[in-house]
Amino acid sequence: MANIKVDGELIEVPDHFTLMQAAEAAGAEIPRFCYHERLSIAGNCRMCLVEVKGGPPKPQASCAMAVKDLRPGPNGEPPEMFTNTPMVKKAREGVMEFLLINHPLDCPICDQGGECDLQDQAMAYGVDKSRFNENKRAVEDKYMGPLIKTEMTRCIQCTRCVRFVTEVAGVSELGLVGRGEDAEITPYLERALSSELQGNTIDLCPVGALTSKPYAFHARPWELVNTESVDVMDALGSNIRVDSRGREVMRVLPRIHEGINEEWISDKTRFIWDGLKSQRLDRPYVRKSRKLTEASWDEALGVVAKAVKKAGAKVGAIAGDLAGVEEMYALKGLLDSLGSGMTDCRPPMSGIDPDLPRGAYIFNPGIAGIEEADAILLIGTNPRKEAAVLNARIRKQWRANDAAIALVGEVADLTYDYEHVGTDIAALKTIADGSAKFAKVLKKAKKPLIIVGEAALSHAGVGKQPGRDVMALAAQIASDCGALDKGWNGYAVLHNAAARVGGLDIGFVPHNGGVCSADQIALAGKGELDVLFLLGADEYDMSAMGNALVVYIGSHGDAGAHRADVILPGAAYTEKSATYVNTEGRVQQTAKAVFAPGDAKEDWSIIRALSAQIGQTLPYNTLNELRAALYAEFPHLARLDVVEAGDAAAIKKLAKVPARGKNVQLGSAVDDFYLTNPIARASAVMGESAQLAQGLRQAAE
Repeated sequence: MANIKVDGELIEVPDHFTLMQAAEAAGAEIPRFCYHERLSIAGNCRMCLVEVKGGPPKPQASCAMAVKDLRPGPNGEPPEMFTNTPMVKKAREGVMEFLLINHPLDCPICDQGGECDLQDQAMAYGVDKSRFNENKRAVEDKYMGPLIKTEMTRCIQCTRCVRFVTEVAGVSELGLVGRGEDAEITPYLERALSSELQGNTIDLCPVGALTSKPYAFHARPWELVNTESVDVMDALGSNIRVDSRGREVMRVLPRIHEGINEEWISDKTRFIWDGLKSQRLDRPYVRKSRKLTEASWDEALGVVAKAVKKAGAKVGAIAGDLAGVEEMYALKGLLDSLGSGMTDCRPPMSGIDPDLPRGAYIFNPGIAGIEEADAILLIGTNPRKEAAVLNARIRKQWRANDAAIALVGEVADLTYDYEHVGTDIAALKTIADGSAKFAKVLKKAKKPLIIVGEAALSHAGVGKQPGRDVMALAAQIASDCGALDKGWNGYAVLHNAAARVGGLDIGFVPHNGGVCSADQIALAGKGELDVLFLLGADEYDMSAMGNALVVYIGSHGDAGAHRADVILPGAAYTEKSATYVNTEGRVQQTAKAVFAPGDAKEDWSIIRALSAQIGQTLPYNTLNELRAALYAEFPHLARLDVVEAGDAAAIKKLAKVPARGKNVQLGSAVDDFYLTNPIARASAVMGESAQLAQGLRQAAE
């Protein structure tokens, strides 16, 4: 620790603190453009100048000088720093004057207007006239793809964007070229960026040089209503802010949550909003003479009720990737009242058994726990595609602490170095039996981390569920290398669907003689299942459902709606308050930002109305009543932003399950990062991004 005086106030701070951090600890505000606490220090903008005693006799950049760099006084007095003296004010005004020499006067048409750091600081340190008569310089705009719009004449060369894509995203495609007046930020190869996190540069840019291309000229920030919510594009549950105007979502921005997404979100999360308006289901439909025709709610519910009553217990239900806990709980209650246990929220042929303990299917160390791991084994996963923000956290640990990483699965560019052990279960066994080189690395590690991808646990069409073999081997590796010791649970399952953990928590899996999703579809194809509910489920083989009456409850006209015999339009995640449990088991809730279009209703209310038509009325009339029943049965779901920890001892027991020896390839659950769900497939921006990414891959090959 070190003592320092800040504007006359003596404080004690760690000696590695910068002067800027020390000033903030003392409550003094220091302006900055280039400094960002999650990026390396560049010292470009010089806006954070302060006056110091115990250092050089001129203004110093507080972001680039540490407290330990200052000398004490002749009698041992602590060094002093001043943030509001005339020298400091004049120095900052001079820096601001230089920054504005070439900055264009286009604030009225700039999308950053109202949220611009340069505007804010110019109010404090700028002047109302310029002493320069020369023409302002102009810089050619750069092409960065369909997501980022550039206006490089506004750029002040803070290099935040360059440092982000290089350090956090791990894609060195952006840089500063030239010197002095000729300095420019540019993609090195003058092509679109390939990172799944590139949209975060829009938030980092302190001026209007980088803005959102899909959002350009659509709205002003003061017109928008801000709603704090949770993302459902993957299983991380990134904290977001949904900005809306009227009944329309205009943009999605990140919120800070240190335990999940820090302050980053993926491009799919950020730019998905145009898909919320496209291909929407806004009224009920019933198939008549092989053609879907519009119907009233009473007619559509009546058709379903008649079929269910006739079917008896021959009714099944499959929940999709975006389903909330409330609607799954309601649908499970409805099927239970009909005597059917045919519910499932898992991918086809999943190795996650309904009887498994909670610790066997969650990311036990937590997403933030990645920063404690010193050796990481990835099994059948591509975290860059399945959870881009989590992948950035792995890269962060690799860069900061040189964590050893190995992969069993498909070779891919994960933005960090790793040892490729193999692609199948046989390769995984070499780690389990200790013959692989990386097995020794895991045993030497203090906090080893075993990350099992969802694809490694699910193998449709293979038979005998080799996913259970993968789980047993992963548990054996975790047990042998000390990943399940006291104080550290390093067994982690990385899901790729927001609905998965919540569905598993409430038991939306086969019970009372029910069968899994793959078997339900097979029974429907053979005519042994009369009614099949698809709760936003689109990632299944729709052609194999035979003549069963398929009831689709969802928000978008995707694969499930095309196959459906009855469509009951539901609400998207921005149009309802719903509970989601992320891959680490953290309970969170979305918030309603806008109303659903047309006659669409919240999914749980559709199921409640249907239960009344069937004659098996569910015992709640409001969302609060439903949640009261839900919390009474599953108390941990009432504790928002809290993780119910898994039991490491229970995971050790899984290691005793004998592996059957079936050898299969371990790939990724996600083929195309941009097109993983119905909302993404309805988005023109995501479609263009997917097409561009495919072109970049082909060019690289």
